[in-house]
Amino acid sequence: MNLREYRVFFLIVTAVLALLAASPALSRLLILPQTDFFTEFWMLGPNHKAEEYPFNISRNHNYSVFLGIGNHLGYCGYYFIEVKFRNQTQPAANSFNRTPSSLPSLFNITAFVANDEVWELPLTFSFDYARNETLQQVKLRSIILNDVSWDMKNYTITKNSQNNDFLGNLFFELWFNNQTTGVSQYHERFVNLWLNLTG
Repeated sequence: MNLREYRVFFLIVTAVLALLAASPALSRLLILPQTDFFTEFWMLGPNHKAEEYPFNISRNHNYSVFLGIGNHLGYCGYYFIEVKFRNQTQPAANSFNRTPSSLPSLFNITAFVANDEVWELPLTFSFDYARNETLQQVKLRSIILNDVSWDMKNYTITKNSQNNDFLGNLFFELWFNNQTTGVSQYHERFVNLWLNLTG
């Protein structure tokens, strides 16, 4: 190699190293447009982790979970969470068809969440019910969510013959106010708890 070839090689290596050194600084200066607009929706257990969710519950005993929303829509989001309860035969929200449950909402939670911000709500709930072992049923009386009581007298849970449990499903559907249309619509997200009403 002659001196000119060393000089070209040295310039190429120097240019590559300079670009590598400058890339972190350039990435902070360049603002690329956001292309993914979405909302996160989650539920955490009582210890603020994705574990130890309530399952076997007792009458008039308090249980806790945390609901959370992460807004990445590019604007301030106006969200509604519809709290619903169903037995095993009633319709649930459908992830495949992206449709909400047709059941009425027991309780609505409203949240305004700024873009790229997180909103979280501690939620405490308990159920009042009566078990009838002869009929193998649980008749619900009420549910208390964050110290507010709702009548549940139209809800009955029949014993599951396979597992010998009384399963009910407490679920939370996420809705939002669409800024383009101005209409509230199902945001195709829900979280849920299966609860065995044990005693």
